[in-house]
Amino acid sequence: MPERSPGHEHAAAPDRRHSLGVLGGTFNPPTLGHLAIAARARDQLGLAHVVLVPAGSPPHKRVVEDPGPQRRLEMCRLLVRGADGLSVCAIETEREGPSYTVDTLRELHERHPETELTLIVGADVAGTLPDWHEPLELLELAGIAVAQRPGSDRGAVQRALASLGGLQRARFLDAPLIDVSSSRARERAAAGEPIDRLVGADVAEYVAQHELYGMRTGARAAS
Repeated sequence: MPERSPGHEHAAAPDRRHSLGVLGGTFNPPTLGHLAIAARARDQLGLAHVVLVPAGSPPHKRVVEDPGPQRRLEMCRLLVRGADGLSVCAIETEREGPSYTVDTLRELHERHPETELTLIVGADVAGTLPDWHEPLELLELAGIAVAQRPGSDRGAVQRALASLGGLQRARFLDAPLIDVSSSRARERAAAGEPIDRLVGADVAEYVAQHELYGMRTGARAAS
């Protein structure tokens, strides 16, 4: 899915197989773990494309050490650069107000009603879906792909989805995924340690160049 002109990245839904995975988050910064989850969902679910959707203004939590939505968007572009079937969607960074996932799915559906949407979430996030904004509408708009992490409680996720009547709409990604956290990347950057192995060389270079999270130019190279 090639990127479009600014303001229209979200309009690039696939018109080939009509299936689109949506991986949202703050991506502060985006990591190789996010990349692995997106690629796993694409391959296991046979999706035509997966887009990373960085939040503009997350409604339920403050973004720690936020370099701003435009920088997080740019880092996402760098993370997926060259990856087949993966790209970035600017819909939430361009929209004013809280970045509610249901609004994003609703707009994507309105623009591309023929496209089957799949929301990709971590198991910890999936367990909180009953507390999301308009969760029933969300499950009407998209299927759910749950990325399990070490120690995640699959039963709790199933119970949460069942309480919404959405268990039949869920798929669990079955392969081990890279467990790399954004908070760990920020900690290493603040300590002047290399983060290439957590976020990839391109994102690490961007972090160092713009001195994000306390990292200084020259601290990028992997040990």
